[in-house]
Amino acid sequence: MNIGILISGRGSNMIAIADAVESGEIGGSEVAVVISDKSDAAGLGKARERGIKTSVIERNGRTREEHDAEIIAELRKNEVELVCLAGYMRLLSAGFIRSYPNRIVNIHPSLLPSFRGLDAQKQAIEYGVKVSGCTVHFVDEDLDNGAIILQRTVEVLDDDTAETLSARILEQEHAAYVEAVRRIAARDLWINGRRTVLIAEA
Repeated sequence: MNIGILISGRGSNMIAIADAVESGEIGGSEVAVVISDKSDAAGLGKARERGIKTSVIERNGRTREEHDAEIIAELRKNEVELVCLAGYMRLLSAGFIRSYPNRIVNIHPSLLPSFRGLDAQKQAIEYGVKVSGCTVHFVDEDLDNGAIILQRTVEVLDDDTAETLSARILEQEHAAYVEAVRRIAARDLWINGRRTVLIAEA
């Protein structure tokens, strides 16, 4: 399975996926391209260090649809089958999502459907929850709404700040994202409505 990863910043989840592909933990797959909408994204250098092809496609005042069309063209040129959003900070157009039905995945730092959108860790602390975590999900046309693939929990401590909680959630994000991509690559799940059914341990 050829994987394309979209980033906007440091790309730590991109690194986790790329390293898992390189080690064979995600079998039969290759990271075909890493695309950033920002030329100064730190993750670009980390991808190049690993010998991964990179591309910068900035919006430059274009509409979301025009920008996405160029990204789709780059993904198709690299024969990408699965698109992973790894800290990509732009909403995708409906046309993008329809081009890759159930083939775009994202990770969000909360237990969806709670605390969608930005600053999810801050939202969790302010709400007073005792458990938060992260969610890997398929992307649909609504924000943080697609079918959930898997989740991992993280305890919220009494003295947590958004930063300390974020750091602990990020550790779980890396493991969860790798596991989700591994299962997708192994065809080890199927979607039934809103439910993603994990068939067996891969």
